Amino acid sequence: MAAPRGSRTPARPALGWNEIRPAPVILVSGTEGFLADRATRRLRDILSTEDPSLEVTDLDASDYARGELITLASPSLFGEPRMIRVTAVEKCSDDFLNEAISYLDAPADDAYIVLRHAGGVRGKKLLDAIRAGTGGAIEIACPELKRDSDKHDFAVAEFRGAGRRITPGALRAVLAAFGDDLAELAAACAQLISDASDEITENVVDKYYGGRIETNAFKVADAAIAGRHGEALALLRHALTGGADPVPMVAAFASKLRTMAKVFGSRGSSAQLASQLGLAPWQVDRARRDVEGWTEQGLGACFELLADTDERIKGAARDPLYALERMVVGIASRGSR
Repeated sequence: MAAPRGSRTPARPALGWNEIRPAPVILVSGTEGFLADRATRRLRDILSTEDPSLEVTDLDASDYARGELITLASPSLFGEPRMIRVTAVEKCSDDFLNEAISYLDAPADDAYIVLRHAGGVRGKKLLDAIRAGTGGAIEIACPELKRDSDKHDFAVAEFRGAGRRITPGALRAVLAAFGDDLAELAAACAQLISDASDEITENVVDKYYGGRIETNAFKVADAAIAGRHGEALALLRHALTGGADPVPMVAAFASKLRTMAKVFGSRGSSAQLASQLGLAPWQVDRARRDVEGWTEQGLGACFELLADTDERIKGAARDPLYALERMVVGIASRGSR
């Protein structure tokens, strides 16, 4: 299960959050707190399944009292396994740093130390020792998921892991509605997996989340970009009546037009372009369909219109609805107005 105590192994790459496994010391690094918390919970579940008597303790490395780590890791009277979750290692005291480095040379039996380091250079000597495999330690990397393709892959894995099928359109709708917050995205996936029967379609997603501002905004953008200005205006007014904020509405248009501009005139397969542009293959395919019939001049004119509309809805004009309608008509005409 765990590597031999006190051993040194060659440096190895960090594991993903979903690859966490028992080890004497586990460094959970990176800025994505949601994934770090999920990885830590997964380890606790693994250890609890192996031995329900698992004793879990929390420790703050920024407010550390000398000797705490050794005391908590020491064998208990009844020999229960111990999981010690250490937070704020990026702010750790000198006492913690020195004792943690020493601990790596002789980890306690049946103790699992989880060190949460959210980034920065503090504790570099400790991090280097862990990454070298000292004491059988491993690293679990939890970087922020910034690229759309990373969020797409995360959502796909959520549904696939649950053995559920979701249509490409439904997946796009979920990402459009919750792509800005990974915790919300995971919760939305979990609800659909739990409540929806059979295949998860766009209609199912619309039933649950059709009121999300982001979803409505992307529906308006899709209609306008396709040239259906009447439908786009109707959707716009419906969204605003339902309480949609004009600012994310413009942001939705900007997001789609930026993706269109990235693929405009590009050559190569969807997979190749996705890798180069930091997109998912389906996003490349969608943007290529969206940009058909557009010109470079038209795209440029629409970006100018977006900038002007953004300024108007943030105070430069008295009537944000008129500014939005003007934007929708201009984009629906592909920049010719």
